[in-house]
Amino acid sequence: MQNNGITDVFFDLDHTLWDFDKNSGLAFERVFRKHKIELPLAEFLRVYEPINLDYWKKYREDRVSKEQLRRGRLTETFDCFKLKFPLETIDSLAHCYIEELPIDNHLFTGAVDILDYLSANYRLHIITNGFEEVQHLKLHNSGIKKYFSTVTTSEEVGLKKPHPVIFETALMKASVASTQSVMIGDSLEADIIGAQKAGMHTLFFNYRNEMVTAPHFAISELSEIKKHL
Repeated sequence: MQNNGITDVFFDLDHTLWDFDKNSGLAFERVFRKHKIELPLAEFLRVYEPINLDYWKKYREDRVSKEQLRRGRLTETFDCFKLKFPLETIDSLAHCYIEELPIDNHLFTGAVDILDYLSANYRLHIITNGFEEVQHLKLHNSGIKKYFSTVTTSEEVGLKKPHPVIFETALMKASVASTQSVMIGDSLEADIIGAQKAGMHTLFFNYRNEMVTAPHFAISELSEIKKHL
């Protein structure tokens, strides 16, 4: 990949640079305390995290709305614990969670080091399906906003990764050709296959050690990007 004339590097944010699971757990700890939810946090998160990932997949595929995602992932998780809350409480919990989420801003190991390394030779960008109102806060609060020339969100474009238009919009904002660009992200479907359909090079951040049959450049640690760029 190093000899392919790449000038611009596009990153996903959640689960790639920004440690979503860790920050989410800390946010829920405060949400539960404020709303007096009597449920062991570790047990809640164990059930919630796969449900949340499934809802994000449905959201990418336009099978649920933003509101249905925020409500459904909580309601379904509480159902597993035989807990029922009125819709007003669910909405209050969901709103509080979104407010708490950008407060803690733990990054993946090596994130700042790799951004320092890449920014010396490439222009850096963000393409994210995350909600507009919190993604910019995450970038600012974590101290990494300064590295990125452009930020493209799915809400801004009106389409979500893996739709090619969100990648094409990001490329247009960056004034760069797809052949000179590489997309780095943790979702094989949304980040890698989506970017490839837009003509970009790709690097799969496979920190979950997923079984991958199709040939892709892949890394399990952010520091391994140095082997490719």
